[in-house]
Amino acid sequence: MCSELSADLPDEDLGECLDDAIDMYRMGSKPRCEEVEYLGMVREAIDRIEEGS
Repeated sequence: MCSELSADLPDEDLGECLDDAIDMYRMGSKPRCEEVEYLGMVREAIDRIEEGS
């Protein structure tokens, strides 16, 4: 499931754990609109994994 959810996210931003993607993210490293979308996608993937859906 994790690989399915992370398929939409850029490979260079992902580590072993999606939580790491948020913890290691440097604010301002992407244009504002991309940053909001990226962080939202990561958070949604984490939530779905935790819910098991």
